[in-house]
Amino acid sequence: MSLTVRDVLLLPRLQSLHLRAGQAGERRTVRWPYVIENDSIADWVLGGELVFVTGINRPRDEANLLRLVREADQRECAGLVILTGPRYIDHIPDSVLAEADCLGVPLIEQPYELPLVVVTEAIGSALVQAQLLGSSRERFVEQLLDGSLTDPALIAHRTASLGIELGLPRQVLVLQLNGSAELFESCPPERAETLLQAFRQRVLRDLACCLDALGPPLPVVSQGSQWVALLPMAGPEADGDIVHLVQARNRAAVESLLHALDGVQPPLRILAGLSTICPQPTDLARGLGQARQALTAARALPGPLRLCRFEDLGVLELLLAIPDRSLIDRFVTATLGPLLQHDKAHPGVLTPTLEAWIQANGNLVAAARRLNVHRNTLQHRMHQIEALIGLDPQDAQHRLDIAVALMIWRLSPHHPIPRNPT
Repeated sequence: MSLTVRDVLLLPRLQSLHLRAGQAGERRTVRWPYVIENDSIADWVLGGELVFVTGINRPRDEANLLRLVREADQRECAGLVILTGPRYIDHIPDSVLAEADCLGVPLIEQPYELPLVVVTEAIGSALVQAQLLGSSRERFVEQLLDGSLTDPALIAHRTASLGIELGLPRQVLVLQLNGSAELFESCPPERAETLLQAFRQRVLRDLACCLDALGPPLPVVSQGSQWVALLPMAGPEADGDIVHLVQARNRAAVESLLHALDGVQPPLRILAGLSTICPQPTDLARGLGQARQALTAARALPGPLRLCRFEDLGVLELLLAIPDRSLIDRFVTATLGPLLQHDKAHPGVLTPTLEAWIQANGNLVAAARRLNVHRNTLQHRMHQIEALIGLDPQDAQHRLDIAVALMIWRLSPHHPIPRNPT
């Protein structure tokens, strides 16, 4: 459970705090209170801080306050609290309020009559309580997701005691953070860590807003570079049309979330996998497996895919249900084995060439354009491929076998994925 700017304003003894601007950001999560002493906060925050500006040790004119608002936006701070009174900061300029409104940065006015220690103590205590309850709720959801909690009576008891709503069916959403290694390769370590943490805060904030818009949210489970969320579905009494509409709503919400995060901090990007409907809490473990299989597809398949639903996997859904993985591996080896071995020993151009040809429906011109090579080059490679695998890609049955084998191989964690050749 997180503490938001709105929650802070509702805390006992803090009624004299007044949200003056940036109401659009009042659901931002407060990670910790931070009192600023410098002209700038850019190098001193990681994201999620509620920054207190006093003016006691350093004058704060209009230009400096505008700078702080902009830096709070850039660094993903929860908001700014400006202490006002006749001695230090007499009032908050209209231009500063307008900038906070424009950027959606919550700007709170605190009178000097309200001691700062009272405010920070109240926020600190609320953060501890929220973290304790949030940890208990998150652990409960984790137990449902890993399948270790299956007794309906115990689930109902824990649900009531923790104040969690599990009456509706759910879809499991898994978000995956990609590009961290590339970020650290392109920036000094300290700078890369700051950018990474700020982006993670942005993901959590945007995800919280997304879930809040869909209905009473459940805790988001953080697992390394992944976040697991539960999206509400229509109730069991809903007809098929309503269920379809709610599924479409969930998909649109996730796509909108991914679009909002795309390009925020290159090369960091978010991919997503979405499960089918989980009618009961005991179905969530199955849903997590489905969402992760769909995420693997989103990560592995070429192209701009960001979100993959489990039902989008098509024939792979059937293949993934085969309990004996060796059967699938033998099929891939029998179909593509010589080709894959060739690409391990040589520049890996033939496998992605075959993929491009399959995706272009056998159109040599379209496949050559996709690979940025001459048509004659592509034709020469296709002759090589036919000789290696002993199959005719023009034959309908052979082409089906090749397409399925390529999808399985692409989704397999055991094989590296070569880049498209040029």
